[in-house]
Amino acid sequence: MDKFKRIWATKNPNDEWWSSFVTSPLAVICNWFVVDIAWITPNLITLLSFMVALASAVFICLGSSEESFGTAFYVAAAVLIHVSHILDCMDGQMARYRGPLSRSGGFYDKATDHLQVFVWFGAIAYAGYAQTKDVTLIFLAFIGVCFYALRGYVKYVAIHSEMERDKEYLTARSRTSAALQKQLDELGGLGKGLGNNLIWFLKEQRKLFNFDEGVFVFMLSLALIIPSTLIPMLWVFAVSQVFWGIIRCCQRGQQLAHDQHPDSSKIPDK
Repeated sequence: MDKFKRIWATKNPNDEWWSSFVTSPLAVICNWFVVDIAWITPNLITLLSFMVALASAVFICLGSSEESFGTAFYVAAAVLIHVSHILDCMDGQMARYRGPLSRSGGFYDKATDHLQVFVWFGAIAYAGYAQTKDVTLIFLAFIGVCFYALRGYVKYVAIHSEMERDKEYLTARSRTSAALQKQLDELGGLGKGLGNNLIWFLKEQRKLFNFDEGVFVFMLSLALIIPSTLIPMLWVFAVSQVFWGIIRCCQRGQQLAHDQHPDSSKIPDK
């Protein structure tokens, strides 16, 4: 039980919506079996996660071209998408459990995360086009992944700019993350009781509206299992990413402007 608690403590407090209470807890369970096997490394799991994501995209494309086995291919793709995301949660948990964290490992993890989103929505756009012959669906997926990439791009541009101003910026962010982890530990988790965990679960539902990778896993799986939701899902994906892409650009820009002149609103001492 002590080992399980130590792995559970490596859960990311900033886990996305579906990750928070589905794929990340499943990753903890899987890690319990493999985290002490030396040859299974976080980087190996990252690579495996990406390969499974590619396999799921292949099944999506096969499902759109096979009438007799189309549903079976789509269900298999939905399962593989979840397996890929569980593995994606496992690599970070394993790295934090073993320590110290690898900068190159974190880089490859983030890079493959973005590539997976592009591959998944490229495949689902192809499936939608195969069903309807409507090229609009391809443009929806293209717009969605572009603005999703923009969300990540402005984040790292802002971090780079903040680091040029303050070399301790990331240290401060680490403290904030640690504070979030403490709040998580106090509210929900192992040994916190049904009531506290229910409150935590309800609060986590707000993350649904962030429309990030964890939400994508759920949306894609739903669209594959219930094909009638595929077209509405692509519209939701495109609109949500345009909305959050613009919002994040404005927020990052305003934050940089504020940090550049932090005392501009203060009245100077006489």
